[in-house]
Amino acid sequence: MSHVINIPKVVVDKNQVSSPTQSTISNNGFFPDIELIDVRHAMRADGTVTDERLTFAVIEAMATVNAELHTLQMEYATFDDIPSDHINGENLMITRYKRAVFCFAMANLYERYRSFDSTKEGAEKAEQFENSVDDLRRDARFAIRDMLKRKRWTSELI
Repeated sequence: MSHVINIPKVVVDKNQVSSPTQSTISNNGFFPDIELIDVRHAMRADGTVTDERLTFAVIEAMATVNAELHTLQMEYATFDDIPSDHINGENLMITRYKRAVFCFAMANLYERYRSFDSTKEGAEKAEQFENSVDDLRRDARFAIRDMLKRKRWTSELI
């Protein structure tokens, strides 16, 4: 079953738009580094999200994902040692790691959107983002569970 996330596009005054730069967020030596431009392209984060805000969100997301995947780091010498299928020439573990980080980073940004634009239009956009935040966090959790080879759903009788 696939899930589609509808990510609202943020549009602001062109005079307020920053020009994204090519930056790499270095990881801890085990997990992959993240390119900000890859986050921007994959998650439709245009220049309205400053590099500083995006960097902060990506670092926090990487720390969260790394902590949740700590057991993998304890089991394998390098990230590349983790058994994985390859799809379209890319290691599926890397794809899932990026998905988790990108989704957590965007959820973090969307949660704070209301504090950056307090206009009526900003409040309406923030309401649109609230649904997306839940979807983004769910997709990040799914990616992590997939990497750990755990089922996505847990249920119990009450």
